[in-house]
Amino acid sequence: MGKKSFITGNSAVAAAVKLARVGVIAVYPITPQTPIVEKLATFVSTGEINSEYIRVESEHSALSACLGACMAGVRPFTATSSQGLAYMSEILAYASGGRYPLVLANVNRSMCPPWSIWGEHQDSIQQRDTGCIQLYVETAQEALDTTIQAFKIAENPTVFTPVMVCLDGFHVSHTEELVEIPDQNDVDRFLPPFQTSALLDPDEPMTLAAGASGRQYMTWRFQQYQAIQTAEKVIQEVDKEFEDIFGRGYGGLVDAYKCEDADCIIVIMGSFAGVARDGADMLRLNGLKTGVLKIRAFRPFPNQVISDYLSSAKTVVVIDRDLSFGNEGAVCSEVRSALYGLDHSPAITNFIAGLGGADVTIQDIQKVVQEAIKITSGTERRIIFQFMDENK
Repeated sequence: MGKKSFITGNSAVAAAVKLARVGVIAVYPITPQTPIVEKLATFVSTGEINSEYIRVESEHSALSACLGACMAGVRPFTATSSQGLAYMSEILAYASGGRYPLVLANVNRSMCPPWSIWGEHQDSIQQRDTGCIQLYVETAQEALDTTIQAFKIAENPTVFTPVMVCLDGFHVSHTEELVEIPDQNDVDRFLPPFQTSALLDPDEPMTLAAGASGRQYMTWRFQQYQAIQTAEKVIQEVDKEFEDIFGRGYGGLVDAYKCEDADCIIVIMGSFAGVARDGADMLRLNGLKTGVLKIRAFRPFPNQVISDYLSSAKTVVVIDRDLSFGNEGAVCSEVRSALYGLDHSPAITNFIAGLGGADVTIQDIQKVVQEAIKITSGTERRIIFQFMDENK
């Protein structure tokens, strides 16, 4: 049984890194991620964690240092946000293509310009095709637990792929809540020592990130594709094992709330899921059966699971805290793809909201659902921006 503490989401991630017995921490500060690495610096300076703390000159170098740690057989960790994650982009491809099982925390923040330090999902969504697993959390407790799980997922021999744990800037990162911090012995029982296949050994030389012909390259990419597909099952298994030991689970790939009998289902990721549930409950009081499907794993995207939940609904509202310019929200596009080919396809409305840290209220949820149920065609592409009525 762990101890309970009133901490922020950033402190929860740092506590998880400490419990995971990380050997190398590579850091470069950026708001709103900085408190994670500041807390880890305190752990290192007081001897609470036996880690090499590397202060680098950029996010590009931070992730590069993590690759070096993996090659040396040491469990690494780093964290970033926004433009910092964009600066890591080149090395994200190296990390995933080289099958380095590292964990990265991304505290979701707006991309600029205009300049903003507030939360949205645009930064991590832009990196969705770099080959890294992406897990999105709702609370500080989920941030702690998912970070611990992430190490076990990444280091599974059938996966060996980086995992990015995404927590909403300020709504999760800087908000304090009561968090149960697991006992170290229980975490040691859950999380085995670090393992990797890309291990440099002077007695058995190998070349990493070598050149390849077209057919070799295709084979490499196919194996990488298979690993991330396999991660769906591993994510579910790891979450179930975590629940068996610690008494908390998060549904594996998705978390469903009152979806079984729902005529309308709200699909969402991250910290606004709680507001969506409150909105769904209010709508049910007014006679509209509404549920909420929170996506936890955006990569790998759980197409079949999402299709199973949404196929019986009449209306689906997808709330995106991102925007794929020239199309729609990225989550909505993924949901449409998951539902493609069904005999019955629900009407799908995309709600672009929460950009630049804008709050999403219960009233916003009710309003967009009521607007969405007026649409009868499942093929009509409908996008509603949060500020639409204000600009009329």
